[in-house]
Amino acid sequence: MSAVNADEIEQALDDLFDQALVYHGYTDYMRDYEVIVRGSADPEAGQGHRRYLFRHCPRVTVTSTVGPDVWARSLDEALLHQETPHDDAVYAWGVRGQALYPGAGKPETSRETRRWASRLGVPFYEITLEGNGHELRLMFSDLTVSDLAAGYTPFVVPA
Repeated sequence: MSAVNADEIEQALDDLFDQALVYHGYTDYMRDYEVIVRGSADPEAGQGHRRYLFRHCPRVTVTSTVGPDVWARSLDEALLHQETPHDDAVYAWGVRGQALYPGAGKPETSRETRRWASRLGVPFYEITLEGNGHELRLMFSDLTVSDLAAGYTPFVVPA
C-alpha cells in the first residue's frame, strides 16, 4: 500500500470518534505503533475490532487523563476486575477499554516532523488521540487501517 497523505489520515482518524480504545503499544518489531479499537464504546453493541497501525513511529507520548484525585481513589486492586465503577469518584480499570472522546486531532506538522521528513525522505505527522483514560501523542509517517479477526494477539511469549 502506498503512503497516505494528511487528508487520508484525517479521514481515517475521523472514524475513531467515540470508539473504544482496547489496546495500544509498539508492535513486537518495535518500529510501528498499533492502536486497537472496538467498533463501539458500548461493549454490548457487538461490533468488530479494527487496527490502526501508525508506521515508522519514532515517538509516542502516553499520559493518563485520569486526574490525581481520581487516581488516589482508584488504587484498589479490585478495580482491575470491576467493569463498572461503584461510584463516579473512582476509575474502574477493569472496563478493558476507554472511550475515545473527543477522539483524534488533525494531523499536524512541526519542526520535529519536518526534521524527520528531511532526514528520511518521507512525510511525517503528529496527532493526538484523546480518551477518558489516556492521551496519546504520536509522530509517524504512514497509517494503515485493517479489520481484525477474532483471536488476534499483539504479542505472544515464545515457547
